[in-house]
Amino acid sequence: MTNSPYHTVDYLRVSLIDRCNFQCQYCMPEGSEIDYIQSQNFLSNEELLYLLREVFLPLGFNKFRLTGGEPLLRPQIDEIVAAIASAEQTQDLAMTTNGFLLADTAQDLYDAGLRRINISLDSLDPDTFAALVGDRTGKRWEQVWAGIQAAYRVGFDPLKLNVIVIPGINDGEVLDLAALTIKRAWHVRFIEFMPIGNSMLFHEKQWIPSEQLRQQIRDRWGLTTAQVAGNGPADIFQIPGAQGTLGFISQMSECFCDRCNRMRLSADGWLRPCLLNEQGSVNLRASLRRGESVESIRTQVREVLAIKPEINFKERDMGTTDGGYARTMSQIGG
Repeated sequence: MTNSPYHTVDYLRVSLIDRCNFQCQYCMPEGSEIDYIQSQNFLSNEELLYLLREVFLPLGFNKFRLTGGEPLLRPQIDEIVAAIASAEQTQDLAMTTNGFLLADTAQDLYDAGLRRINISLDSLDPDTFAALVGDRTGKRWEQVWAGIQAAYRVGFDPLKLNVIVIPGINDGEVLDLAALTIKRAWHVRFIEFMPIGNSMLFHEKQWIPSEQLRQQIRDRWGLTTAQVAGNGPADIFQIPGAQGTLGFISQMSECFCDRCNRMRLSADGWLRPCLLNEQGSVNLRASLRRGESVESIRTQVREVLAIKPEINFKERDMGTTDGGYARTMSQIGG
C-alpha cells in the first residue's frame, strides 16, 4: 500500500456511533448543542464490513479499534466484532469504551473474538468522576468499576485504563491511579488534555506535560521502561516489580506525528487522516451509495494515504488547530 515515508499506516480507528451515555466535560460539556448523525447517515453494518473487507484489508490495514461515542450503544456490536476478528488478515482488534455497559457485555464481546479493551477511568473518586462525566445520580462510578472487574475476570489482556489528566480536577490522583498497576495486570495510560470538545475548559485549565507525571511516579517508586501490546503512540514504563504498566500519550508536549500509523473512519463514513486536522477527509459513505466501484474507493483511500504526511498536525500553538475540527471528540471517534 502507499505509505507515509516514515512508516506503514496500517491501523484504522472505527467509530461505530457518535452518541454517548456520558457527557464528559472534556468531550461534550453541559449545554453543548451537538448535531448528531441522523440514523440514515450511519454506515450500516453491511456497509462498514464491506469497506473493511473489500477496501481496508486489501490495502494493508490489519489493526482495528472500535470507538464512539460509546461503541457499546451500537446495535449488533457482537456481530461487528465477530466479523472483524474472524477475518484472516486481521492481526489485532481492540475497543475503547467508557465501561458503563461492560459488566453485562464483557463475556459476549470476548466470545465474539475481542481480546483487548481500553476503559476510560478519569478518577477513583466517585464525586470527581460524577462531575467529570455529567453523572447526576452519583452511581455511575460503581457501574464502571463493575465493568472493569468483569473485563478483568473474563480475561481481556491487556486491559488498559485511559486517564485524561486535567489540571485542578484529577491531577492529584496520578499516584493513586498509577498504584492500580502494582498488584494487578492492568495498564494505566495517562493522556494529555487536548483542545477538542471543550476549548473553554482547555484554555482555562491547560495541560500537564507527561514528563511531570512521570517524575511524580519516579520520585515515589522509580520507573523503568517496559512494553505492552498495542498500536498507539504511548511511551510505556513500569513501576519496578509491578504487574501492570504505565503509558503516557503526550500529543501536546511530545509531538508524535512522524510516527502516526493510523487513520479514522467516522460513524457516518468519513475517512480522516489526522485527529487534529480535518483537511484531506473523504466521504466513503457517499461513494458507496453512489455505487462507485471498489477500485474507485480504494483509489480514494490511497490518495488520502499519500497526503497524510503533509496533513499530520505537527505545528501547534498551545493547542490551536489550523485544520479546525468542527466536531467534538465523540463525533471524531477519538
